[in-house]
Amino acid sequence: MGSPSPADQVSRRAQALAGHLRGLHTSMEPSLSPSPCLQYSPPELASPPSDFNLSDMRKLMDGHNLQDRDWLFGLMIQSKLFNPRVAGGRVFVSPDYNQSMEQQREMTMKRIHYLLDCGVFQEWLTGRGPEVEMRKFALHEVIGMYDHSLAVKLGVHYFLWGGAIQFFGTKRHHDKWLRDTENYVIKGCFAMTELGHGSNVRGIETVTTYDSKTGEFVINSPCESAQKYWIGGAANHATHTIVFSQLNINGKSEGVHAFIAQIRDADGNICPNVRVADCGHKIGLNGVDNGRIWFDNVRIPRENLLNSVADVSPDGQYLSAIKDPDQRFAAFLAPLTSGRVTIATSAVYSSKMSLAIAIRYSLTRRAFSITPNQPEVLLLDYPSHQRRLLPLLAKTYAMSFAANYLKMIYVKRTPESNKTIHVVSSAFKAILTWHNMRTLQECREACGGQGLKTENRIGQMKGEYDVQSTFEGDNNVLMQQVSKALLAEYIAVQKRNRPFKGLGLEHMNKSCPVVPSQLTSSTLRSSQFQTDIFCLRERDLLIRFAAEMSQLQAQGLSREYALLQSYQLAEDLGRAFSDRAILQTFLDAEAAVSSGPLKSMLSLLRSMHVLIILEEDASFLRYGYLSPDNAAGIRKEVTILCSELRPHALALVSSFGIPDAFLSPIAFNWIDANSWSSVQPQQGATVPL
Repeated sequence: MGSPSPADQVSRRAQALAGHLRGLHTSMEPSLSPSPCLQYSPPELASPPSDFNLSDMRKLMDGHNLQDRDWLFGLMIQSKLFNPRVAGGRVFVSPDYNQSMEQQREMTMKRIHYLLDCGVFQEWLTGRGPEVEMRKFALHEVIGMYDHSLAVKLGVHYFLWGGAIQFFGTKRHHDKWLRDTENYVIKGCFAMTELGHGSNVRGIETVTTYDSKTGEFVINSPCESAQKYWIGGAANHATHTIVFSQLNINGKSEGVHAFIAQIRDADGNICPNVRVADCGHKIGLNGVDNGRIWFDNVRIPRENLLNSVADVSPDGQYLSAIKDPDQRFAAFLAPLTSGRVTIATSAVYSSKMSLAIAIRYSLTRRAFSITPNQPEVLLLDYPSHQRRLLPLLAKTYAMSFAANYLKMIYVKRTPESNKTIHVVSSAFKAILTWHNMRTLQECREACGGQGLKTENRIGQMKGEYDVQSTFEGDNNVLMQQVSKALLAEYIAVQKRNRPFKGLGLEHMNKSCPVVPSQLTSSTLRSSQFQTDIFCLRERDLLIRFAAEMSQLQAQGLSREYALLQSYQLAEDLGRAFSDRAILQTFLDAEAAVSSGPLKSMLSLLRSMHVLIILEEDASFLRYGYLSPDNAAGIRKEVTILCSELRPHALALVSSFGIPDAFLSPIAFNWIDANSWSSVQPQQGATVPL
């Protein structure tokens, strides 16, 4: 049969077009009836009742101070300072990012003073003990869920400036500075980073000398690259700062030390010989006044040296009980540990917020019909959508348990545990913040165009939280520090012929785990297999890393250069340590729960968390811990786990305990929130209080 002529083709197309215009259909097309207008249906109506108790799950997730958290949620929701707005018949609170940078900074300060008057910061610096510190962590996490700028501004003041005085200072500093800091009479900042030096704190160029004739230290920025940079609070509000500087005594550099310097008087005027400039507009955190500081031979009293680690006598003698310069330097980095703890935990709550919004939206938003004349399909009923969000949900549960563990070892710290806290906080800060940024991006995309609207929070949060990957330690550098610490432990064990103790490496004292050649569903979901394969990876990579370092050094390379050459193994090892440690916190949380629906759900989430790592991390195939066939089986099992978690998605995000007002319009009735009537009285009408 010959092909139709061009004229016939044109004729057929014209007839088809005419049929469409007349509302007719060819016999080849299925009969379609007009679709009725979409109606919003709350996800609670279609989701099955939860098998587990949501309150119990929230207690497990938040871990502590639930009443304090809910009290602070209420304080924020009821105040006009927190920008309450009505959308879809509900009240939502979030910062107004349409404000200018200057307006956002002004609102941050007003909110701080409101929270201060409400007693939120009571005992944040003058209180003592784990309970006080855990309350502070809990309230700071709630503040960050509202606005990262507000949390960062307070974190700099209380955790960095205040923490430096607590850790580096002695009684004279505590008595003089802590209460006024807690009451926000003094506004502190933390001047460590310089234009020329960020992660390499040892290399900072600010120089401080001692004048024994006057009993004063003299702080100087000798070059442009020595200017203090990105100093939160410095541009507008801070009255004082902790200055990290090289201390030069009698011509000898004693390394980095910390000093208190005043940069503004009580009226906000810049002090003599101090220059301050604004860092300018940023992709996020514009409610924080990041600034730059130059010191032009600024004189401060001798007593302003924070002297718990080292001191200088009135006649100019350098005094320190820690003779090793490396150990002295390590002691000066202690405040960064608390900063990493707060960053890691806030990253988890950011992930919870974005997942709660995206999953609630996916339980009410439909797209495409699979069969004629049938309703369009809910987004979360598509297997592809489940795979985008549900593994991230399971990993966020794992990260919650990791963050709770990190807080607990921090508040119960001892001199003996400082090394563990440093390594764990470095690892968790990197892994949890990377996870948060990936989660925010996936949730933004999963919400389509609605994810771009600032009022729906997720898109804006990407810019607000992006900085977490680099401040308080660049994540890649932190992971290298983790690997270096593990290598040092391995070498010490080999040299002294003793068993591993600490950092969770005790598993290396046992025989090497063996992964079965055939992995069934029950094996993949067993905690024993999951622990074994994570321990196998960590053990093998640590041995490989040590062997490669030894080989490179045997070839004449210095230890430092050998580390540079081994960076790929170091990165893999850092992740292996982190994944194994996070899994252990999950297992510990699970073990504390009695048998029942809650424990079963945790087991399901744990399996999803582990298997998605096995699927996505190439090291399991690269180093032969999994065969290609087993990797394919794991991928299929992840799909099955997605389908099993799908009925519980709403309950799992509801267990986060986030008030509705802290979410966004697309998490609820997004049709009403975008209706014509919502823009009629006045655009963006605020709620009357």
